[in-house]
Amino acid sequence: MNLKKTWLIVGLGNPGSKYSGTRHNIGASAVASIANALSEKSSKHKRVLADVCETRIAEHRVVLAVPHSYMNESGGAVAALLNYYNLSLETLIVLHDELDIPALSLRVKFGGGDNGHNGLKSIRSSINSGDFYRVRMGIGRPQANQDPADYVLQNFSSVEKVELSKTFNRAHQLIESLIVNGLAQTQNEFHRGED
Repeated sequence: MNLKKTWLIVGLGNPGSKYSGTRHNIGASAVASIANALSEKSSKHKRVLADVCETRIAEHRVVLAVPHSYMNESGGAVAALLNYYNLSLETLIVLHDELDIPALSLRVKFGGGDNGHNGLKSIRSSINSGDFYRVRMGIGRPQANQDPADYVLQNFSSVEKVELSKTFNRAHQLIESLIVNGLAQTQNEFHRGED
């Protein structure tokens, strides 16, 4: 079967076990979960500092990647992956944490600014554009007296952890819809009832 298009799906986070269960790493955790659901094993890419696995969604080739770099240096790995696979920006989907969305809710959009997110800022700087898809994964806002920088580096609550697998499954479905059905139909389906 001839595959229609290659998509690059990148989950943002910080490397190492210290950060693995934190809110800031929800994008990286989601991509790892999707690879697991597709029964694909990730491996360290020899030329790009990232864990990568190649798979298929419908008639499309999909490269799932989690950079080894810290969040604020993610752009180098993303630019290298785009270059290695010779991909255009309209096939790039980045999953990242989002303070301005209720915890464990999902939003998808194309383009826009970085809204103070260091991972997005690094990607925009490295590829000289903000024109790519973003799957914004809600982590909610901290209490009024808590520093957001501390909040994002905390683990999810025990109640949230129970729901995380459902959120990762929903992110998988959202990405599949985005690739197969496009942005408008995906937003219509997945944004409904999320507020």
